[in-house]
Amino acid sequence: MTQTQLCDRPRGTPRPQGPRGPRGPKTPRRPGRRLAVLGATGTLVTGVLAAAVPAATADIGGGAGAGVAAGVRYAAEHAAREGVHWAACPSGWNLPAPVECGAVRVPVDYAHPRGATIELALDRVRGTGTPAERRGALVYNPGGPGSSGMRFPLRVTTGSALWKQAARVYDFVGFDPRGVGHSAPVSCESPREYVKAPKPDPVPVDEAGKQLWRGRAARYAESCAQHGGALLPQLTTPNLARDLDVIRAALGERRLNYLGVSYGTYLGAVYATLFPGHVGRMVVDSVVNPAPDQIWYRDNLDQDVAFQRRWEDWETWVARHDAVYHLGRTAAQVEQRWQTLRATARRSPIGGTVGPAELVNFFQNAPYYDVYWPAVAGAWSRYAAGDARQLIAAAGPNYKNAAANTAAENENAVYTAVECNDAPWPRDWRTWDRDNTALNARYPFMTWPNAWMNLPCATWSGHRPTPVDVRSRPGLPPVLIVAGTRDAATPYQGAVELHRRLGGSRLITERDAGSHGVTTLVNPCINDRVTAFLVSGRLDDHDVVCGPHAAPRPTMMKPSTAQRAVE
Repeated sequence: MTQTQLCDRPRGTPRPQGPRGPRGPKTPRRPGRRLAVLGATGTLVTGVLAAAVPAATADIGGGAGAGVAAGVRYAAEHAAREGVHWAACPSGWNLPAPVECGAVRVPVDYAHPRGATIELALDRVRGTGTPAERRGALVYNPGGPGSSGMRFPLRVTTGSALWKQAARVYDFVGFDPRGVGHSAPVSCESPREYVKAPKPDPVPVDEAGKQLWRGRAARYAESCAQHGGALLPQLTTPNLARDLDVIRAALGERRLNYLGVSYGTYLGAVYATLFPGHVGRMVVDSVVNPAPDQIWYRDNLDQDVAFQRRWEDWETWVARHDAVYHLGRTAAQVEQRWQTLRATARRSPIGGTVGPAELVNFFQNAPYYDVYWPAVAGAWSRYAAGDARQLIAAAGPNYKNAAANTAAENENAVYTAVECNDAPWPRDWRTWDRDNTALNARYPFMTWPNAWMNLPCATWSGHRPTPVDVRSRPGLPPVLIVAGTRDAATPYQGAVELHRRLGGSRLITERDAGSHGVTTLVNPCINDRVTAFLVSGRLDDHDVVCGPHAAPRPTMMKPSTAQRAVE
């Protein structure tokens, strides 16, 4: 998917600076830094879980054998004995007290739990209520694949009103998934090369343009194989779900209480399928279509259609507020200005670094998140008035920010590995060319940029299994599903499909809305129901349709302000 939470961006372009697309904007990380107090080195370690492996249990699904099931059980039992040793977070992590950090050790390969292991970085803030109110831990994944959840506890420390009641009864727990951030980060290329700009125009005007991007995608896949290390082929959604179960055990929880957004919904759905008896209160927000024949090629094609629709929603909003932005009185006029901007940047990159690829990477923030509508329009409006500084700062690379560039490259590497490892992809270029050429004719905003981002999967090495057949299993409690009908990154049909597959689930629909990540928005119809479910387990006896949240007000907001709002 496009990156912000499935989220995504054209191959080789940095995550939008101030999202991730199919993820959200990410705080700069410092991959590989030691958890000095906790002993996490971010490297593979051999034999840490050495002991007799218990007798094999039944296959837990996902194409795994009984040996994997036994490996998961063994790792979880070990983690339960060890627990998590919480301490102050390393100073460079920008996670001030009362946030605490810890680590959980997991096998690289669950079929060989006594082989190489890695440590997963966790953080938490304790629940603010009384001991009698406490329900345990609420574990969070923001999407990606490849996004860090380590900022989740800050929803408590910054006093977010939306999460105040849930924070009374839960410890808020975030973590870096395997391969991400502080959890043995993987890399496919130099961060500086990854953010280098300007990139070629992702919308090809001829066969030569397609061949150029095909070559870039193939070289990226080869570079990942050369530099990704032993962990790279083990970056799969089923393995991430197994890691979740080990985290659950290490936290001392009998059941996993979980909030997943975007790709995090697919991770949650796979967890619910593999470990139905271990699910507590699960909320999934902005839902990936989990049907095996959708993962991941068709999901990305569907995303292109949804992005175009949401892009046009934004253009309509910009036109409605022409008195503020002066970019056109109709959506058609705004679109014409956009095409003119692209053509200008193609002829001569703005500021020397912002070409069409960088423009798409920045402007895709608008269809991802409503909060970015004023920020993107404001930067564009200032450029149209003769001041390009804000557009260049927002869309161009910042070579001096090594930490942010390292984090962006790491996130992209994990995104690519998980999606390529999870499922079969078309190997024949003619399939990609046929499908994306047809889509681009009607949905041009993200079709080719999204295709190039995912094309490394066409030449990716290694076996790609059939995806997990997500569905209810005995012991699975009701799951709460939340989605907006006009979501670009995770089209609404994905929520409908997951609802169909998980018997007893409830679906809350935000009608006529499409901001990615519904539970972070102010909409009492949704907020009150999510809180009631997390705090007391209360669900409506039927699905619910809510009206949309309030549209953004037209201001000249800066992109950095919008980024903080998404976080």
